Amino acid sequence: MLKKTSMLRKRCHDGVGFSVVELQDVRHVFAAAVPRRGGSLEEQAFDALRTIKAVLDEEGPRGSIVKQEVFLSDYAQVEKCRQIMREFYGKNLPATTYVPQHPCCGKLLSIEALGVGQREGEVEIERHDDALVVTRHNNIAWVHCGQIVPDSPATGVYERSQSAFQNMSCRLGSVGIRFDQVIRTWLYLGDIVGPEGDTQRYKELNRARTDFFQNIRFAPARTPDGFAPAIFPASTGIGADNRDVVMSCVAFATERSDIRVMPLENPQQTAAYDYADRYSPKSPKFCRAMALSCGPYATIFVSGTASITDSETRHVGDVEAQTRQTLDNIEALISADNLARHGMPGLRATLEDLAGIRVYIKRGEDYEKTRRVCEARLGELPAIYAVADVCRPDLLVEIEGIAIADRRDK
Repeated sequence: MLKKTSMLRKRCHDGVGFSVVELQDVRHVFAAAVPRRGGSLEEQAFDALRTIKAVLDEEGPRGSIVKQEVFLSDYAQVEKCRQIMREFYGKNLPATTYVPQHPCCGKLLSIEALGVGQREGEVEIERHDDALVVTRHNNIAWVHCGQIVPDSPATGVYERSQSAFQNMSCRLGSVGIRFDQVIRTWLYLGDIVGPEGDTQRYKELNRARTDFFQNIRFAPARTPDGFAPAIFPASTGIGADNRDVVMSCVAFATERSDIRVMPLENPQQTAAYDYADRYSPKSPKFCRAMALSCGPYATIFVSGTASITDSETRHVGDVEAQTRQTLDNIEALISADNLARHGMPGLRATLEDLAGIRVYIKRGEDYEKTRRVCEARLGELPAIYAVADVCRPDLLVEIEGIAIADRRDK
């Protein structure tokens, strides 16, 4: 079944879910695929890739995939998987991040991909390597930077996270992008709630992020006049199967004066950067979502969201209730009332306007329960389900996504 709103069409069928978003004259295709057949990593990878390619060939210009995440059940296979990608894509390699998380479907991998194209003319795509791709259209540059890892010989989470952030900054700088133009990050950390000396690994990641962000003013001259709260990128900080840190990001650059960047906070939640010391001596520096508005629409990057109101975990031990609360939080975050509260009156989005989600589940045995709740609330849309530890021991699920808001009546 094809679901259609004013700018957004969705479909799920035979191993792939995809959304097609039309913004001005640019088409964005979000796809999530799991292999339908194959026993080896190579067989499963090519099956998922061919499925995504078929969608992109039908819905967008050929060779338009610019970004992808590959969720691997065995991270020791990353180099083999990278070679598979090179063989499949040739010179059209997307910016790829290999995420050390088990797909909930039990397959060896799953893939999330973004394709971009125009109905008339061309989107300019600069493919620098398999971790850095820049797209340009309508006087806007989008920079997709993947597979950022530390090169520091140090073993501590703080030092390795600092090294990865520095490498991210250098990669962006190589294409003329400043770190303050980053709008979305993903931080994958192995054993995220495990001990690190006399503290916790996630707290050390937060300390590194706080220190690296200390003198950076994000979205300079892009927020509406009179906007005072702190500005940080949208982000997901989530567990991983290995013991190291892997990062990726999206940055945005334009000279256009009609595009605004607005960090969103949820009125039902304490801002993460204002969390008390008992959660982390240096609080997590991210916003609940980042909205880029232009005229009659906005693209909203929803950060990793969990079953938290105020700053407290809710529904401890109940994964279904936590999933419902998480979706409630996303619904409140992207609502018309909240967008108006943040200086964007008239814009609105509901859960139906999500173009795609990722669902991170702490316990693999909770997959079916979590999936049923998501599908009941969200219907058909591209979704990745992965087994990953969440940043608090009592949180069982975390959900992120991208939503499209507009000014039309729903």
